[in-house]
Amino acid sequence: MSKEEEIILTKEGFAKLESELDELKTVKRKELAARIKLAISYGDLKENSEYHSAKNDQSFMETRIMILEKMLNKARIADDSMDLSTVQVGLIAVLNDIEYSEKLEYMLVGSSEADASENKISYESPLGKALMGKSVGSIISVNAPMGEIKYELLEIKST
Repeated sequence: MSKEEEIILTKEGFAKLESELDELKTVKRKELAARIKLAISYGDLKENSEYHSAKNDQSFMETRIMILEKMLNKARIADDSMDLSTVQVGLIAVLNDIEYSEKLEYMLVGSSEADASENKISYESPLGKALMGKSVGSIISVNAPMGEIKYELLEIKST
């Protein structure tokens, strides 16, 4: 598998995707089968909106199952015993926004785990790319729509 195909996930992210896949395959498939069976019992499938809705939901669910299976097959779990000398996926970067003297913390995660509300950024994002491999004391520059933003890397820590 090439590096481009590889998907890097944290242990938590991998477990979350596995759990979602299991839920879809065991619980949701049965629920949708029951919905379809009930809708068929209403007769005349041409104008049966319950049937068409259930079949549409089934199509989306099966697509999500395929996506999850591919992601999990291509996944590499970030090693949580990493050394803290450089920023890597699964670690937290503590930054100082140089212009505003604001302290920020971001956990680098795989793109499927990114969640700005939880300060989890993808290692593939502009800031994530700029942080990867950097050590404490580094100055990181990121081009943003409002111009260049500079950060100082204050600390690297594990979760």
